[in-house]
Amino acid sequence: MSHAQRLKQRIEDEIVSGELALGSRLDENQLAARFGVSRTPIREALLQLAATGLIQTKPRRGAIVSVPEPHLLLAMFETMAEIEAACGRLAARRLTADDAAALQGALSGCRDAMMTEDAEAYYAENYVFHTVVYRASHNDFLADQALSLHRRLAPYRRLQLRVRQRVPQSLAEHEAIVAAILAGDATQAADALRSHVIVQGDRFTDLVAGLRPPSAA
Repeated sequence: MSHAQRLKQRIEDEIVSGELALGSRLDENQLAARFGVSRTPIREALLQLAATGLIQTKPRRGAIVSVPEPHLLLAMFETMAEIEAACGRLAARRLTADDAAALQGALSGCRDAMMTEDAEAYYAENYVFHTVVYRASHNDFLADQALSLHRRLAPYRRLQLRVRQRVPQSLAEHEAIVAAILAGDATQAADALRSHVIVQGDRFTDLVAGLRPPSAA
């Protein structure tokens, strides 16, 4: 992995974790000073991140953490919902004893995190839960695509969990997903995951309302 790729990964992790806020400006000089490197690998890393859509360049502002237009955000969640539905359908058909144990363990982690009433703790367990579902599909290409888009949408999935009562609702949806997969019901597993991921109506309105536009500075 090149120096620029390592920097790209570190910056991406900070965006996914929420340490770099949506709409925040990414100053090359400040990043170079913080990471102790020249501007060249920083510039290369930002170009790589721009290619993924996590950041975008704005006239007179340089690079900022992306805040996509609502129609694009909806399209991404629709795509994510279909990919996760496919993972759930295959997981229900191909489930192994190890997969079942991993799913139940991940669900238990989500349940424990919900009891802490800490949305960030729940988000960490939620991430584990979804990656377990991806692996249980036993389709490495599909799992890689799911994980990639999950990370792309991570800042927005995190925002959803801050909405009142969304965490307990999410846990109930996880329980339904696990029940369907363990029962071998491929159709129900796909439907449960699709409904869990898609954002419509009030959920989408709440998500858009939670986005913070870039500063005019």
